[in-house]
Amino acid sequence: MAMVTITVKLFAAYQDAVGRPEMTLEFPPETPVSAVRDRLIADHPHLAQWRDLTRFGINLQFVEPDTPLHTGDEVVLIPPVSGG
Repeated sequence: MAMVTITVKLFAAYQDAVGRPEMTLEFPPETPVSAVRDRLIADHPHLAQWRDLTRFGINLQFVEPDTPLHTGDEVVLIPPVSGG
């Protein structure tokens, strides 16, 4: 079974936790985009506070958490941000 390879763009708390703005990950076929968030939370448990507040984007479009990943997708995790 071929794995799905994606690029993840990280912002705000996710970028701070991982320490870089982008990473490449692999998942089994038909994995939902929410698995990206879950993997980062598994590696960085303090990110769990953002679990239910994070929005997802694939290839510059907002998507639902159950949207499946495909090889070549560019995924963004968008935690809430504040500003003025």
